[in-house]
Amino acid sequence: MAEVTYYTEEGLAKLKEELQFLKTEGRVNIANAIAEARDKGDLSENAEYDAAKEAQGLHEAKIAKLETVLASARLIDESKLDLTKVLALSIVKIKNKKNGAEMTYQLVSETEADLKSGKISVKSPIAQSLLGKSVGEVAIVNAPAGEIEFEVLEISR
Repeated sequence: MAEVTYYTEEGLAKLKEELQFLKTEGRVNIANAIAEARDKGDLSENAEYDAAKEAQGLHEAKIAKLETVLASARLIDESKLDLTKVLALSIVKIKNKKNGAEMTYQLVSETEADLKSGKISVKSPIAQSLLGKSVGEVAIVNAPAGEIEFEVLEISR
């Protein structure tokens, strides 16, 4: 059984869109590549055909993986999140105790993680140290450069 993962409405919609694309346009593109390679002659010595068939296998594996992820995906009702402690989908404002830098992250599933938009995986070291903490508490992250202390300044959704 696959591990249950929790998603925002936006993240779940993106997964469903990607799966739909892979099953429709993606499969058509792969089929066209196979047909084009097949038209080039002898299949026993046709590298393009072999590559297209391999791409098809990888494509189908990706579809199967996404279907498994979606089967175990759960949508979290963000309006019912407990804002007294850091949980999955919490938006957390933290301060690095050493240099005073402040950052804001949302803790999301691995597939939704995108550092550029401030979304980090709940399985990342920073998120793991923050889970369960309340405002004012300090989370200690073991990084390659040593321990880093982050103070939780604010929790929202």
